[in-house]
Parts: sequence; structure tokens; C-alpha cells
Amino acid sequence: MKHIVFLISLFTITNLQICNENAVPKEFVKVKQVIPDIQVDLRYAGTHNFVGRPLPGYNEAEVILTKQAAEALKNVQLELEARGLCLKIFDAYRPQRAVNYFIEWAKKPEDTIGKEEFYPEQDKRNLFNLGYIATRSGHSRGSTIDLTIIDANTLEELDMGGTYDFFGEVSHLYTTSITAKQHKNRELLKLVMSRNGFRSYSEEWWHFTLRGEPFPNTYFDFVIQ
Repeated sequence: MKHIVFLISLFTITNLQICNENAVPKEFVKVKQVIPDIQVDLRYAGTHNFVGRPLPGYNEAEVILTKQAAEALKNVQLELEARGLCLKIFDAYRPQRAVNYFIEWAKKPEDTIGKEEFYPEQDKRNLFNLGYIATRSGHSRGSTIDLTIIDANTLEELDMGGTYDFFGEVSHLYTTSITAKQHKNRELLKLVMSRNGFRSYSEEWWHFTLRGEPFPNTYFDFVIQ
């Protein structure tokens, strides 16, 4: 019985350590340490996002992923660099507390700072029912990333026919509302990500998750710092 109690206690302590808000778990890494030249525009660390303010848990504009996801992303970057292109990251690991904030934000219909840019045709109270945001996010598992491709010299984003985090049909991967060139750019992003181990998400052209992710059922809440 003592052994059982000890094992249960050890398991609990281990879980608490993984979720400690002040410690990045050893299975995670800061992406800049793996891919120094990757470009970052971590939207939820600032005000340019659909809630119009920094989210809880984003103490710094630091991109964090599981080590497996970061290594796979490095291969994507190397492949793009050979073509004079580069990755630009909008979001990666997202603390669960930030997702919880979305839930509270959705309950305040008067708070519409980002409506004109991000959801002009949607009632924010319906965003959960429509699937644009959820109570659990793959980002909190540490192997999901939002990103685009940019020109490595000019740092200009390739034209994807829609902006990041826009809640509408034009954000769907295979929308018919964009040009052939814009489709080609989306297909390039999808192809290079898929070739290096990521699966796409049909509702958002920028959203990818590592196939065989190491924590498929775990949602982390440590602070980004």
C-alpha cells in the first residue's frame, strides 16, 4: 500500500511540475533556439488579434513547441530557404488559460474591439457554435502551429487570399473565393508542411498539427516567458 501511495504521489507531483506556470517542460523548446532565422509575429502576445489585447499566459513574444514539432518545422524552414522563402509564425503553444479567456470574452457581447477586422459578418456569441474557437485547443498540446510563408529578402508575406485569424469562409483551405495564384501559395504551404510531418486543417489555411504529436490528450498551461 505504501508503494501505491508513493507512486500516486509521485505521479501527482510530476503532473504539477509539467503544468507549472513558471517552468517550460523539458519536452518543449523555444523555437528560435532551433530555427534562429524564423520570423515571428506572435499575435496573442500583443493587441493585433480578434480580442484586441494580449492574452493571459503570453508574457513574452516567444514561440514554444514540443521538441518534435520544432525539429520538423526546422526541416520546413530549410526546404523553403532553398527557394528564397521563410516561415513566419503567428501562434504556436498556447496556454490553456488563454483559451479560457476566449470563453469569458465570448460572453461579453459589448466587447467587439476586433470585430471589423476579424469577424465582421459574425456575432461573437456564435463563434463557439460555428467552430471558430473552442474550449480546448490543439495549440495547448504544444505541437500545433499557425504560420505563413514570406519572401526571405523582403519579408513580405505571400498572398494567401485571406488574413490570419479571419473568421469566415475565405479562410477555408479550399475556398473558391480566391485567385489561382493565392490557391497556389496555400498549396505550397500545405505541401511543404505535409512533406515534413504536419497535417493541415480545412477550416484555416494557416493551421497545422504534427502527425503523431507526443501529447495528443494533454493540455498544458505553463506561461510563455
